[in-house]
Amino acid sequence: MMKVIRFIFKKVIYSAFLLYGYNFISTYFHFAIPINFYTLSFVSFLGSSGLIGLSLFKYLIL
Repeated sequence: MMKVIRFIFKKVIYSAFLLYGYNFISTYFHFAIPINFYTLSFVSFLGSSGLIGLSLFKYLIL
């Protein structure tokens, strides 16, 4: 049980740093994605492909 909790915690921390790094770079292009529960859970679940999906969604839809 502790391994599962540790795995999920590592994924959430990795995703938070990934989103923060993306937002740090994308501020020069005015294309930041907000860091909230939904984006963090989406990127935690899908990984870097989720981040690409969020950026494409923002570019194409919004």
